[in-house]
Amino acid sequence: MKSLHCRILARLFAGLTVCLLASGPVLAAEPQGTPLRLRVVGGLGKLNQYTRHEQPFWTRELQRLSEGRLSAEIVPFDQVGLSGHEMLRLLQIGAVPFGTALLPLVATQDPELGAADLPGLNPDMSVLRKHVAAFRPHLEQRLRERWGVEMLAVYVYPAQVTFCNKPFANLADLAGRRIRSSNPAQSDLVEAIGAVPVQTAFADIVPKLRSGDIECAITGTMSGNTIGLHEVTSHVHTMAANWGLAIFGANAASFAALPPDLQALLRRQLRMLELSIWADAQRETGEGLACNSGSPACVNGRKGRMVVVDETPADVARWREIFVSTVLPRWVQRCGPQCAVVWNNTLKPVTGIEAKTTPP
Repeated sequence: MKSLHCRILARLFAGLTVCLLASGPVLAAEPQGTPLRLRVVGGLGKLNQYTRHEQPFWTRELQRLSEGRLSAEIVPFDQVGLSGHEMLRLLQIGAVPFGTALLPLVATQDPELGAADLPGLNPDMSVLRKHVAAFRPHLEQRLRERWGVEMLAVYVYPAQVTFCNKPFANLADLAGRRIRSSNPAQSDLVEAIGAVPVQTAFADIVPKLRSGDIECAITGTMSGNTIGLHEVTSHVHTMAANWGLAIFGANAASFAALPPDLQALLRRQLRMLELSIWADAQRETGEGLACNSGSPACVNGRKGRMVVVDETPADVARWREIFVSTVLPRWVQRCGPQCAVVWNNTLKPVTGIEAKTTPP
């Protein structure tokens, strides 16, 4: 196991020469008196969550905040040969001691983790915040007990909306189109509006649109702008399918190996980082639409000429009806009867929606 950890870390971090595994954690050995150096795997490398928040925090801010006692090296998971689906397993075995795990991806292994942001549940960020707060204690417990991961923060990407390369006026017009989804629950939503879900990695969205394999894609408003969707699609809907939550966690043994005061510092500072990421995601949701349409409100993205399709009351009602009739029941089918119990104990009180243990 020790050699496996070292091989994985060596692949992720160029120049790694020593792995310390005597007490379970994976940390880089440093000469006495120099900062303890952490190995971190971050989120999607091209997006602002990583470039504006994660990377600066770990490579610059951490050493200052810890008064020179901690430093870190970080790489984005999608640029070092990792799929994202395997992040919890790598955290669990300690091959990645500290890392960002995208919940829509890791929920394919553990569907229970995705409950708070199932597609169709959160039309805006205020609702999302309420649902995440209700589910957070259980999420922490599940990660600790099932995966041996200490959850230190919850991140969020901008609203995941629908981009298409042909005109449409509402959700009903999307019937029959091949639409990129990122996970089974999102595919359920797409299928329920009469479209054809095509699960596609984030990096493959633009190539598949260019080749004609897909006609539409669900992804973040600003994320889509970053990868150039404004150049290959013409219309974008404002309705949030979901938001794209991620957790930042640590291998439990790696975290426990840190001095208690440094553990407290990481918890405190990562909470501040979380707040910054949420604020930016809310701002970027609007700015992403502005940039894709070429509005003067676009400051940080690239201006396109897309048509913004505003959600209608019928769209909102349809989204919720699909969630209740299709998305939630199918999630329970994949997840198991215990997940209905978890939902009803944590999210039913704030959503008013009951999860049933038998199909409707």
